[in-house]
Amino acid sequence: MERVKVYIISALFVIMCLIPCAGVCEEPEPSLSTLITPQNVAFEDCTRTFNMNSDRLFYLTLAAVNANRFEIKEIQSKTGYVLFSAVGKEFLASIVSIDKYRSMLKITPANNNYFFAPGIVLNMYKYIDVNTSEHLQNIPKGG
Repeated sequence: MERVKVYIISALFVIMCLIPCAGVCEEPEPSLSTLITPQNVAFEDCTRTFNMNSDRLFYLTLAAVNANRFEIKEIQSKTGYVLFSAVGKEFLASIVSIDKYRSMLKITPANNNYFFAPGIVLNMYKYIDVNTSEHLQNIPKGG
């Protein structure tokens, strides 16, 4: 009987220790208020590597800017950057080729002030993630 009590208490102790870990191991989805409230954003959150070539990432970045209804100020396809404005601030989206199959997107504020709504960057990355598998096609010129 004493041994059964020890096993039950040990099992309850293990379960109680594992319950808090379950919440820590899983990253919670950011709420809308934290996405739109200006706050200090870490530089690491503004840089992300994708498993696609730089040309494809450039076009998906343009599509993400358009889908989020940000205003495009300047496009430079040769060097791979897009200057756009969102919520009254200008941002620079730079695409860098890492190798043949990977490239990096860096979205940074043009004034180097990292106090802005993190949803601007996160929504861009989310759009690219969702549309990564979409087939890109050329639209023929009308004539």
